[in-house]
Amino acid sequence: MEQTSSAKPIEVMMRYEFKYLLSPEQIPALLAGLRGRMEIDRYGETSIQSLYYDTPDFRLIRASVEKPVFKEKLRLRSYGPATDSSSVFLELKRKFDGIVYKRRVMSTIPRVRQFLAGDDEVFEGGQINREITYFRNYYRELVPACVIIYERTAYFEPGGDLRLTIDRNPRRRMTGLDLTAPLTGEPLLPEGHAVLEVKIQHAVPLWLSAVLSGARIYKDSFSKYGTAYGMQVQAACRKDKDYV
Repeated sequence: MEQTSSAKPIEVMMRYEFKYLLSPEQIPALLAGLRGRMEIDRYGETSIQSLYYDTPDFRLIRASVEKPVFKEKLRLRSYGPATDSSSVFLELKRKFDGIVYKRRVMSTIPRVRQFLAGDDEVFEGGQINREITYFRNYYRELVPACVIIYERTAYFEPGGDLRLTIDRNPRRRMTGLDLTAPLTGEPLLPEGHAVLEVKIQHAVPLWLSAVLSGARIYKDSFSKYGTAYGMQVQAACRKDKDYV
């Protein structure tokens, strides 16, 4: 869950997020550098799956991969396998000038389907509901576009606001777009590679910068959904070429 060491889920969030790609050789060096400074949160390793919604012509992800100053996405997230009665989180994630803003509501899969079909009475009122409703109305037709799955280990800094996550075995599914399906998909990275995300309210601390530099871990603009979409486009191009 997007949580610190406490049990209360974050509903409104604003922070910087920096991403890095990790090779199998870099992971042990990173973990050694974290020892004594950061702790694994209470959930340990968690399987996460996110269902991304987009327009039928993939308007949102096509805009995102152009790396604009402002971009936004809507996803439905579950922690582990989901059922129609289990809790899921509908998240509106925006990024402007390097700062990430996230709004989310806890719900169930049937209620989210109702909401996306136009039912304004599904969620309680308030600013978060108004923002997500505006997003839905602005893009009008939002459909399931991609499922991203991975195993996440989350770390937190005791007494601080630094969070760090390592996502292993990220994979995509462009069919069977349902969070109740098995957690299977096509790998996004070579075996053993992972995605590191550093999440902070202010600047990355000097000690972490030193750890990353020492392990030759550098920032990357890697996007799981963006990579999945790119793979889909490449597959379609190969198919068209073979057809010709």
